[in-house]
Amino acid sequence: MQMPGFAVPEALVTEILSKLPVKSLIRFNCVCKYWCSSFQTPRFISKHYHNNLKSNNLNPVLKRFDGNANLAYFSQLSVEKDENFLVKQNISLPFFMHDSPFVWGARHGLFCLHSSCMNGEEVAIWNPSTRECKILPPSSVQRPTYPGLTCDLVMFDCGAFEFDFKTDDYKFIRFVTLCFVDSECGIESPDDVSQVELYSLKCDSWKEIPSPNYRPFDSDLSNNCLDGICSWKIIIGNSPYEKVMILSFDMANEKFSVSPILEFVGFFLKTNIEVLVFNGSVDVLVYPVEGIDKSFDLWVINGGVWTKQFSIESIPGVVNPLGFWKNDELFLLNTNYEVVLFDPSTHELKVLGINTYLDHHREYVSLFFYVESLVPINGIQEHKDHIIRQLVGNASNKY
Repeated sequence: MQMPGFAVPEALVTEILSKLPVKSLIRFNCVCKYWCSSFQTPRFISKHYHNNLKSNNLNPVLKRFDGNANLAYFSQLSVEKDENFLVKQNISLPFFMHDSPFVWGARHGLFCLHSSCMNGEEVAIWNPSTRECKILPPSSVQRPTYPGLTCDLVMFDCGAFEFDFKTDDYKFIRFVTLCFVDSECGIESPDDVSQVELYSLKCDSWKEIPSPNYRPFDSDLSNNCLDGICSWKIIIGNSPYEKVMILSFDMANEKFSVSPILEFVGFFLKTNIEVLVFNGSVDVLVYPVEGIDKSFDLWVINGGVWTKQFSIESIPGVVNPLGFWKNDELFLLNTNYEVVLFDPSTHELKVLGINTYLDHHREYVSLFFYVESLVPINGIQEHKDHIIRQLVGNASNKY
């Protein structure tokens, strides 16, 4: 007996496909031309991303730098149902083979990576889900010249990668410091010069933004952007009258603004102050510089008033925070260079079994989170050789 045929509604097929991992969608590109083309439409890309966002499908990525091999590695972590974090795969980035790049933002599943080498201007946008990467063109911003002085060093202090909803564009802002020396005797000039550069992915070009004449501090935590506005910590004034403030940049109107952090933070030389986005607001995480028993206070600003959101008292044997996870859990790096997870509701400190190795530089260990996306960046596909499937020694998490 022949079973009656029926057609699945197109809308239902699209709904099902939009909830699948990127890896499956890439494999399904060869099923039919219609599917292949529909996966590239802005509507499907947006639907797929927001489904992942709604399901809170966060993917942790651990960045490490192997001092022996002089290579940076990004380890994609998989999260099992019982909250065990396993190294899914290690990736050595082809566009920064001999460098440990800074990660200055992850937005809509895209990472912005910047060379950490002195005078290194190399910047890339990378989609770890589609394996696509784009090397940005060199900056066209003109460096200032002064009679009798030579620019000896160009330093890129910090930056941020964010989406401009007003122009439907991804933008990257970076702060540049120029150091000059006397052309004849080679003596360093006491005065540095600051510039600010802004890159537009839509225009694929750079332009100069009027500098606020502040040198911001890059946060060790991964996210400092919210709704098109990026925020950093700055210090205003001279010792002993320094004040810690927040410098913000609006990607839409391309303007800077400064707002205060109240005196609750204490003396900044004894206190670490991290500006970050947490639970949909700009917050400040405060913890002591010295000691291995760390306490953490999280403050949130609402209507110009700072309020302590929560406190975590005396976590033993930890060095610094790596970022917040679901349910207000906090990733930390302990004194054994292991990644641990603190649950504030139970005060449990869980060792995840992911060792960052003693030959890795601690200052290069950081954790980032992204949601899978199909967002195209008009780049090139990474070569599969850069996926390290056979780990050194053994296939454990202790790589």
